[in-house]
Amino acid sequence: MQQEKRYSTMTEYELRQEIGMLQEQARKAEQMGMVNEFAVLERKVQMARAYLIDPNSFKPGEIYEIEGDPGQYFKIDYMNGVFAWGYRLSGNGKEEALPISLLNKQK
Repeated sequence: MQQEKRYSTMTEYELRQEIGMLQEQARKAEQMGMVNEFAVLERKVQMARAYLIDPNSFKPGEIYEIEGDPGQYFKIDYMNGVFAWGYRLSGNGKEEALPISLLNKQK
């Protein structure tokens, strides 16, 4: 069995290939009604996308809209790699980490 390569060591080209393959697998899983498999593959796509984004473009103290969750906002306390640590503004104030690919800059 082939050892899987970490997203952090992949080139942009390899990441884009991986995203395409994962999206195709997710599409098939959705068509077959495999809800759990679809959710796992969608999360993998988001993780791979996070490695295509410059983490330096996200600043602690700023507020971002959460992709796929309209009206939900996330305030960053600090960054750790491709993860933004902070809390949801409408949440219970509990700290959590989100991949930066799930954050959209407010307009």
